[in-house]
Amino acid sequence: MKKIKNSITTLGELLDYEYGKRGTPKREAYEAGFEEFKLGVLLQQARLAQGLTQEELGAKVGKNKSYISKIENNIKETRLSTLKHIVEVGLGGTVHISITF
Repeated sequence: MKKIKNSITTLGELLDYEYGKRGTPKREAYEAGFEEFKLGVLLQQARLAQGLTQEELGAKVGKNKSYISKIENNIKETRLSTLKHIVEVGLGGTVHISITF
């Protein structure tokens, strides 16, 4: 695995080392699973499916557009209770969480 300045390994290098280069079956399976898990992507898709802007969703749940944007772009983490409120009140949906072994 290559190192860059100060012996720091980039995320891309680590992924190449652990899962192989992009295009390999193991790496593609990892990338697909990672994208599906991103909370921000899921929230954005749900909001768009409802035909809402970030500002409209924020107004429904007492948050501003910037807050919704930060969650969708994975800049800000949110509490489970806040996520539940956004999904239930703002989008009319439900949150399901599962743990598998």
